[in-house]
Amino acid sequence: MTPRRRSIPFEPRPWGGFSTLEEGPGYKVKRLVVEPGQRFSLQKHRHRAEHWVVVAGSPRVLINGRARRLKPRDSVTVPRGAWHRAENPGRVPVVIIEVQHGSYLGEDDIVRRQDDYGRTGTAPVSRRAT
Repeated sequence: MTPRRRSIPFEPRPWGGFSTLEEGPGYKVKRLVVEPGQRFSLQKHRHRAEHWVVVAGSPRVLINGRARRLKPRDSVTVPRGAWHRAENPGRVPVVIIEVQHGSYLGEDDIVRRQDDYGRTGTAPVSRRAT
């Protein structure tokens, strides 16, 4: 018997998008795709920390003012409350597996300091944004 593959929805964003692979009490696993030349907002979360593992591409990540370049198989932890972003200065899509953990994992737990797409401040609860 061949295992059945389920279709995993992709949520587009101006910088690329993500798919939620799995979630449960206190954790969520996402697959993020950052398109070439794009980056997501400089943001922080009040209720969650994140751990990123680079699967493809070579993103530049910024965590609490410290920038570094990552390559496939590198990983980094984003502490709860840390200002962070990932950007893709390369020519191929960046793929990151993100493991979130915390007391609340909703998409509205985002405070933006800077955003290339005009989304700043705290996202309203009714709006789904990353």
